[in-house]
Amino acid sequence: MRLPVSLWLPLALGVAAVAAGQSPLQRRVVRDVLEYFHGRSNVHFLFKEREVDGVIEREDPSGTFVQLRLGLAQTACRKRAPQRHCRVLENRRKPTCLACYKFDTGDVPKVLDKYHNCGPSHHLAVKEIRQRDEAECRAVEEAGKGGDALYLPGMFAFSRGLPA
Repeated sequence: MRLPVSLWLPLALGVAAVAAGQSPLQRRVVRDVLEYFHGRSNVHFLFKEREVDGVIEREDPSGTFVQLRLGLAQTACRKRAPQRHCRVLENRRKPTCLACYKFDTGDVPKVLDKYHNCGPSHHLAVKEIRQRDEAECRAVEEAGKGGDALYLPGMFAFSRGLPA
């Protein structure tokens, strides 16, 4: 079945515009959060990205910190039997995920630490949860700095002389 260009072109341009505004690390975080969310046992339907808000991306000598809020929308497709075209259900669950990731400075950045919290959007506004999220994200941002640096064999050498 072929769709006319007038139907798929606006959708393709919209997806390209959203992806063009995100850095490669931000797109990687979005993909990882979607995989995490769909891997949960209480999620039975597929979800699509609805919006990305509050993006923070900071670089320092220890790596790159990325924080974002990802709004999801439930689709009509079951996650066990994914289909090619899943339409978004308007009046269904719309969870929001907070994601904080710290990447190293390599050519292919590796995740040093991460934190995500997904739930109904009204739950993320609860004061205690917000404070915990902020503390966890601060801890993720500090990953790779100072004392918790990666230990590699041969970094320290100790020798002991033979008795004279």
